[in-house]
Amino acid sequence: MSVRRLAEDQFQPAMFAFNEENAVWAEATIRKYPEGRQQSAVIPLLMRAQEQDGWVTRSAIEYVANKLDMPFIRVLEVATFYTQFQLKPVGTRAHIQVCGTTPCMLRGAEDLMEVCRHKIHHDPLELNASGTLSWEEVECQGACVNAPMVIVFKDAYEDLTPERLEEIIDAFEAGKGSEIKPGPQVDRAFSAPEGGPLTLLEEVKPVRTNLEPQRGAEEAAPMPPTDAGRAKNVAPEADASIKTPVTDKEGAKARVKAAQDMPLSATAKTDPDPKSPGSAVEGAPPEPGSVSGDLKPKRSRKKAGPTEGEDK
Repeated sequence: MSVRRLAEDQFQPAMFAFNEENAVWAEATIRKYPEGRQQSAVIPLLMRAQEQDGWVTRSAIEYVANKLDMPFIRVLEVATFYTQFQLKPVGTRAHIQVCGTTPCMLRGAEDLMEVCRHKIHHDPLELNASGTLSWEEVECQGACVNAPMVIVFKDAYEDLTPERLEEIIDAFEAGKGSEIKPGPQVDRAFSAPEGGPLTLLEEVKPVRTNLEPQRGAEEAAPMPPTDAGRAKNVAPEADASIKTPVTDKEGAKARVKAAQDMPLSATAKTDPDPKSPGSAVEGAPPEPGSVSGDLKPKRSRKKAGPTEGEDK
């Protein structure tokens, strides 16, 4: 991207202010944004300032910055970034932007630029002798199928030849630019084929769609609603009739109290004491008459001697 700078001081006006109509419009535009987000109106306000004076001046940037409570440098960044903002004076009757992207270039954009060099000025962004016309090369303008094309202010003129562009420039120079119809300059509507449509010339009606009622639908028997998509839980604990502590709080309290008041069972009384004699629990006393501890005979690993009659 080329470097974009503000115009020299000799071209800059001393001050800027919206006229009465644009001032009302600006206040209404700012109110469209939520509280704390009014700075988002910077692009619409800059564009309105350009439409009023023909280009974006330094004083207009300062005016918008003060109105939106923004630093001057932030508004300057927006104005110099977007090529839709003109930073120096342009033609008062027409500023012609020639698309130079690949589709337009392949279909004759260079010839259109040559027309501008011949009829306006050799260099882009320079005024003609009377200050009424200027031109520049720009990037894609979004009508590639109708290439080549130019934009004059807000209107697009497409399917151009060098001869047709000369006629358009002459009309704007004479102050009759409003008599030129924007859009394709050939026999086509918008981006339709030249000369009219070539396909789908006959109306084709579908045999039936899902939106149309079928024959005999009103006589069909009513179908009960299905529960195929509903979850089925047949587990016993999912039975809604079973009372739980959540669904039967009073019953749960009664059962807890009954359990607390219930005496110990008979089996609990006859359970062996872990410390009773003969218990297998470690530390329990031995049963009476049993030999244990140090009184137990110890086994000896000593080899027995030969018996009588055997050789030693």
